Amino acid sequence: MSRRALRRLRGEQRGQEEPGLGELGLDGGREGLSPPVGAGRGHRGPSCSGVSNRFELITAEESEDEPPPREERANARLSERDAAGGKNEGAVTKETEGDGQRDGEEAEQPDQTPVLSNKPRKKKKKRKTKKTSAGETLEDNDLEDIDSLLEKIEDTSGLSQQTQSGIIADSRPLLYVEHRNLNPENELKRYFGARAVLGDQRPRQRQRQYVRSTWLTAPKNTWPRYSKTGIAMQLVDTRRGVQHFTFEHHREYQQVQFKFLDAVESMDPNNIVLLLQMNPYHVDSLLQLSDVCRMQEDQEMARDLIERALYSLECAFHPVFSLTSGTCRLDYRRPENRAFFLALFKHLMFLEKRGCPRTALEFCKLILSLDPENDPLCVLLLIDFLSLRAREYTFLTRIFQEWESHRNLSQLPNFAFSVPLAYFFLSQQEERSELEISQARERAARLIQLALIMFPSVLMPLLDRCSVQPDARVTSHPFFGLNAQISQPPALNQLTSLYVGRTHSLWKDPAVMAWLETHVHEVLRMVDARDPLVEDSEHKR
Repeated sequence: MSRRALRRLRGEQRGQEEPGLGELGLDGGREGLSPPVGAGRGHRGPSCSGVSNRFELITAEESEDEPPPREERANARLSERDAAGGKNEGAVTKETEGDGQRDGEEAEQPDQTPVLSNKPRKKKKKRKTKKTSAGETLEDNDLEDIDSLLEKIEDTSGLSQQTQSGIIADSRPLLYVEHRNLNPENELKRYFGARAVLGDQRPRQRQRQYVRSTWLTAPKNTWPRYSKTGIAMQLVDTRRGVQHFTFEHHREYQQVQFKFLDAVESMDPNNIVLLLQMNPYHVDSLLQLSDVCRMQEDQEMARDLIERALYSLECAFHPVFSLTSGTCRLDYRRPENRAFFLALFKHLMFLEKRGCPRTALEFCKLILSLDPENDPLCVLLLIDFLSLRAREYTFLTRIFQEWESHRNLSQLPNFAFSVPLAYFFLSQQEERSELEISQARERAARLIQLALIMFPSVLMPLLDRCSVQPDARVTSHPFFGLNAQISQPPALNQLTSLYVGRTHSLWKDPAVMAWLETHVHEVLRMVDARDPLVEDSEHKR
């Protein structure tokens, strides 16, 4: 039977039983702790060989109860102690000097054994802390490596795939909106750095009272505290995976709306200011006062009022309404929804003037995703210009490829000229393969010739705005002359003037002008050869 079972039967605890004299190797009549004079280690009993006193039996029993790995560690530590402390070992072997000296040695030994047994435990704790600290640093490094890898994958090939035509197309929905691109500060940080953009704003943001986070705008400390304005959004229905929403005005907001209409009819902006003092987040009042400030050339205040209107509308969003999915619709014909369209469009124009074309393009995609079939604000006349300014050439070519079949985008002058220009810029990118560059160059040549044949009235105003004098052959030829501008309808003249006024700065590049000149002469050759394509384009105009 084991010692543990014997202790349980006797009701004793471990280490409290008194060992017998026979186990200690002592005489029957001797009750002292020290062995007889002249007795060495060889005189002890066989059951307790190597034991000098009863205290070593306690440590021996504890070591027997412990699992085998700890016994191996204790044996290794005892061997190291014996090798290091030769002097102590010599003092212990001299047991024949007397009982008093033996008593003194045995009195010191019980104090030494617990100290020696505690030293390895302290070392073990130190080793554990070292391992955990090293593990934490390794985990941090792994997390940083994972983040860097995810960023590389997102920037390179994770979000795009190769199409059969050789041009990279995005695998996400066409009108997918990214949250990070809705913040103009992110774009300004890429241009000028975070320190130049933020400056002294960091401590102010920590003390900001507004807790609610929004995507369209960031609330400012100068704004009044937000409270419910009486606007809500409701889900109307869901058809073919597309969700249709609408804004609704509660009775309190309708009363404020009637006051706003009276203030507009009074033709006095001060009445709108008084109304905003009572209702600081009334959307229509904010939009109207923003127009007044813009006409008074107070651009900063006008932009701030538009951002406050967007913040008020975003706080009323339905929980299911998503800005990024591209599957949420709003009907512009409903009066309650128009304020959101107008606020987004005005904010887009301020972003473009501020020098943030990438953010403006993202808001343009957002407006188009709310009603892509009708496009009530005609953002298709603007999206090509923003794509070229933001250098999002792949997006422009993709929307042209996907929507040309059912929207006839080539019948618009802005797409007819901007898409070949985007292909030309793609052909100038050195990081692309030779196949992609050659295909982009061929498409750019074919599309720019079609654009010049379809809309010949664009060339001369474009060269005039770019301060470029055409050669004698172009000026003398009637195809690009004044007759081309007079013969076309007024609506086409308006579209042409809008496109030239917006995008003429993108055509001033000498490489672009040289490329354009080559294809202008090629079009004149086709006109002189009476190509049937010229007559078809004239009928389409």
